[in-house]
Amino acid sequence: MRIVVSGGGTGGHIYPALATVNRLKEIDPATEVLYIGGERGLEKEIVPKAGIDFKAIEIQGFDRSISLNNFKTVYLFLTGTAKAKKMLKAFKPDVVVGTGGYVSGPVLYAAQLLKIPTVIHEQNSVVGVTNKFLARKADKVGVAFPDAISAFKPGQAVEVGNPRAQEVVDGKGEFNWSELGLDGNVPTVLVFGGSQGALKLNAAMVQAMPQFNQAHYQVIFATGKKRYEEVQADLSEQNIQPAGNVAVVPYIGNMPQLMPKVALVVGRAGATSIAEQTALGKPMVLIPSPYVTNDHQTKNAQSLVDAKAAKMVTESELSGTTLFDAINEIMVDDNLRADMAENAKKFGVPDAADEFIDLIKSVIK
Repeated sequence: MRIVVSGGGTGGHIYPALATVNRLKEIDPATEVLYIGGERGLEKEIVPKAGIDFKAIEIQGFDRSISLNNFKTVYLFLTGTAKAKKMLKAFKPDVVVGTGGYVSGPVLYAAQLLKIPTVIHEQNSVVGVTNKFLARKADKVGVAFPDAISAFKPGQAVEVGNPRAQEVVDGKGEFNWSELGLDGNVPTVLVFGGSQGALKLNAAMVQAMPQFNQAHYQVIFATGKKRYEEVQADLSEQNIQPAGNVAVVPYIGNMPQLMPKVALVVGRAGATSIAEQTALGKPMVLIPSPYVTNDHQTKNAQSLVDAKAAKMVTESELSGTTLFDAINEIMVDDNLRADMAENAKKFGVPDAADEFIDLIKSVIK
């Protein structure tokens, strides 16, 4: 198979694409892949390091207000489409797959103009602008949230989960608890706001630290690399010393090894994080970011709340008290935690990469 993949801007679009490519190459090492990304997106750094052929085009998104900059956006879309057509003609793919982000727009549009089969993947419960545009001519759509199916033409969209989930479920290796000074036999909560951390979540954790210090379970609090010193200063200023059951760290480098071991995950409601956690069957306390397009994280979280797999604390409600109460309610009730875990498993798709690959293969002529 010869396949072109495009998606970028954020890890939420890049990692599902990489998971799909990695699984394709496991199934058939002869698979030839070209990844077309943006000049300024994270994919320009991440994809080549993964050993995948990469080409870039310049692209940008529309300003939501009236702006002269939108004329440049249209220009870049047209020139990007022209460049993508040349790349596709040279590579001759059997199928072109888009995982979202502005860069997938001109690439898949070029493929559609050239009558090459196209498949898109929508990670969120609210469909992105680019995928809405591309869906008009796409052959098939894979979605992670069943709520998104109704946004597409009847029969076009299929629930496949998020391919990134399969990588986490298949993750190899053990987690070394001694690195954190914790005991792997004690139920543990993992709290993190992403690689950069989340300011209000960190502040709430500092406020709640005295209560966590007295808990009969463990807490791993990943502050984010850039915010670690700030959190340490806040703890010191308030004369708070984390107890032996609490580990405060900048980040977790081996998250795929840790995630299967924890009892509860607390953090944002991004599509990739949710896919990983549901595939593993993890109860969740979700604090959706209010700073994302169409407030899609709140809608992602609500899907899990409706499935009784998660509790949600909005950022406007977030405090040390509300955060501790939400976590503690789950951690002191083994039956509740087990029920939430079972519901999360029902929501998750642990073999999502295989499901999405089957969908891709179904459109190849």
